[in-house]
Formats: sequence, structure tokens, C-alpha cells
Amino acid sequence: MKTYHIACTDLTVSRLAYGCMKIGGSWGPEPLTQADKAAAVKAVVAAYEQGITLFDHADIYTRGKSEEAFAAVWPIIPRDKIIVQSKCGIRFAGDPYPGAPHRFDFSYEHIVASVEGSLRRLRTDYLDILLLHRPDALMEPEEVARAFDDLAAAGKVRYFGVSNHTAAQMALLRIHADQPIVINQVQLSLLHHYLISEGVIANIAGKPAVYGEPGRTALATATLDFCRAHGILVQAWGPVAGGQILNPPADAAPHVKATAALVAQMAQEKGTTPEAIALAWLLRHPAGIQPIIGTTKPERIAASCLADDVTLTREEWYALFTAGRGEPLP
Repeated sequence: MKTYHIACTDLTVSRLAYGCMKIGGSWGPEPLTQADKAAAVKAVVAAYEQGITLFDHADIYTRGKSEEAFAAVWPIIPRDKIIVQSKCGIRFAGDPYPGAPHRFDFSYEHIVASVEGSLRRLRTDYLDILLLHRPDALMEPEEVARAFDDLAAAGKVRYFGVSNHTAAQMALLRIHADQPIVINQVQLSLLHHYLISEGVIANIAGKPAVYGEPGRTALATATLDFCRAHGILVQAWGPVAGGQILNPPADAAPHVKATAALVAQMAQEKGTTPEAIALAWLLRHPAGIQPIIGTTKPERIAASCLADDVTLTREEWYALFTAGRGEPLP
């Protein structure tokens, strides 16, 4: 698989990454089983054998069990052959006491404790990359910077980034943090195209920012261009829109069904898979986007990785973009 170099690091990563949210069994209190571990190993090894080298985690995924399940791959995959990334900052309701609300927490204590927990569950001495999961309205950037510095100095985290952050939030953090922000992981797909659409429909009358409506854009605040300007790798979560691009539900909106039909048509014409077309749309963008696939089925992992061999023309890219938007471009 072709690769990207992550700016300000010594890391070279596969163009597709594997998201580990689904490999830890249930999100309930049930303990991890041997069957869960076996399924995790099967999925992760399938991704690795396809050339994927970056594996994405979060401390909350199946309440920590995803990281624990992933550790079962170490007898098969050498630690120094892959990039292990995790995220922190989301706290469940009821943590640490009954009645505590669901919230985000970028306090020094929580960041450091989260990393310690991830390292323990993953059975590794270090994370290659740590991301702040969702913006904390109470973030003190100096406190985050101190956590980053201490984790780096201790050799527990090599590089740092964010997830679901705006350009202004990244800019604020960059002012205070000596550690560079090297990744921003955001939701992005043919059906969730808003980071791209905002640059196309800016200053167009009659198009209020209404989330989820065809042709209209959710607030994105030049996030994609900020990442490009500052060498921040854009990772796309939900790159096939939870499967809607591949198999839209019966009650899906007309533009969703039309997008899925066009994806299937292009796949047939090019002798590839619908997964490959949907992901190639992201790979074609000059930002150098890294889609994070999350299927646990080896055959779908292989179908997704075919995207590395697909190059869309400008005309094909815009045809897909227009279909996903649900209306013509201005």
C-alpha cells in the first residue's frame, strides 16, 4: 500500500488506517472473552496483511476492551512494525460517581491517567500518537501542553494530535504546546462532506448552515484548509457513512440512494468494489486524507484496501461530490 509521511514526525503510515472501535465485544460491563480476542486478532491481522500500518484506538472504545483485545496480536505482529494511536478526553456519564454527566475532560490528570490506562490495556510501553478526542469547552491549553510535555519526556507518547477540532481550537493549542499537532481526525465522507463543501458554497445566498440537509454545510470554519496549511494529517472517520454509501436503508433520502447507485456503477465500470470507490474519493483530495476503516470482516477489509489502486478523474470526483451533496454545485 502507498504511504503518507506525517509532517513533524519520523512516521510513515499507510494511506488507509484501521479503526479498532468494533473489536472489543460489547459496550456493556461484560468482560472480554476469548472469542472476542480471537475475532480481534482475525480482523487486525487481516488489515495488517493488506498493508495497513496505523491502528486507531480510544480509551472509551467498548469501555477499554478494544485496547485489551488488540493486545492479543503481539505474538503475531511485531510492535515496531505498526503505528498505535489512541484518543482520550471523553468521559461517560456516571464516571467517577453516580450522577456525573457525560462530558469532555482535557485536565492534566485525566490525560495522563488515560494514557496510563491505554498503555496497560494495550500492553505496550508507548503510544506512537495520542489524540484529544472531542473539544473540551473548559480546556486550559497550558494544562494540555504540560501533559503533552510530561508524556513525551517520559517516553509514553511520541506525537500528539486532536480529533473533531476546528481550526481555531487547533490554533489556540498550537500557541501553548511545544509538541506539534500532527493529526486531526474528523468525520468525512461522500455523505458527510461539509469540510469540503464549505469552501465551495461560501458566500452563496440562501444556503443557511443546516446540518445534514443536501447541499448545505455544517459549521466547518476552514478546518480542512488549516490542516493543509500547517501540515496536519487529516484522518477521516466514518468514511463510508456507516455503510449507507454501500447499502442504503430502504428509507434513505433520495440523494443517499443516488450516491450509492453511482458508487456501485463506477465500481462495476472500473472492475473494483464500491468500498474502493467511496474511499478513493477521499484519497483523491489533495489534502492527503487518511480514511479510517472499521469493518471487522476480512473480506470487506480487502475490498476497502483496493482503494489504494483507484485514481478518480476530476470529472468522476465531482460527479460523486455532486451526488453526495444532493444538488448541483453553484
